[in-house]
Amino acid sequence: MVINMNMKNIVLIGMPGSGKTTIGKILSKSLGLKLVDIDKYIEKSCGKTISQIFTESEEVFRKLEMDAVYKFSKEKGIIISTGGGTIKNYSNIKALKKNGIIIFIDRPIENIAAKVNFGKRPLLKDGIERLYRLYDERYGLYKKYSDFQIANDDSLEDAVALLTLNIQDCFQIPIGLLFVVLLNES
Repeated sequence: MVINMNMKNIVLIGMPGSGKTTIGKILSKSLGLKLVDIDKYIEKSCGKTISQIFTESEEVFRKLEMDAVYKFSKEKGIIISTGGGTIKNYSNIKALKKNGIIIFIDRPIENIAAKVNFGKRPLLKDGIERLYRLYDERYGLYKKYSDFQIANDDSLEDAVALLTLNIQDCFQIPIGLLFVVLLNES
C-alpha cells in the first residue's frame, strides 16, 4: 500500500553503521516509497566505489554527494538515506529540509564499533579511534539538524516502531492505517 505523506521526503541521517540504509529499506517496503541511498547512487553514477572516489580526494566525494543531495531533495515523497558526512555541509541540510523531515538514527558508538566493517568505509580505514573522532565531531550536528531522533540501541524492530510513530505524528497519518500497512508488509 502506498501512502501519500503530504509529499515530504523522509531523510535519514546518522553515523556510518547506524542503520540508515537498513531502516530505509524496511520503510520503503512498508510504505511503498522509493528509497534513495545517496552513497549507492554515487557509486552507480560514477562506476566507482566510495573508497575509490576517496582515493582521488574527500573533496571530490563531497561535491558528488552535494550534487546527489540537491538532485533528490527536489523529489517528493521518497526516503533518502544519506552518507554519514552529509551533515558537514550546511547547504546539504538546507536542501534536504526544504522538502523533508530529517530523522537522526542514533546508534550508540559502541554498537557501531562492534559491527561496522572498517575496511569498507574510507573514513574509518584508520580504525576505531577515527570512528570515535568522527562521532565527537558529528554527533552535535546530527542532533542540531534533525527534526527528531530515533534510538537504534536495542532491536531494529524497536527502532522501526519508534520511527513509525514519529512518522505518523509528522505526516498526520491515522495510527491504525500506518500500523496496518506495516503489519501487512512484515
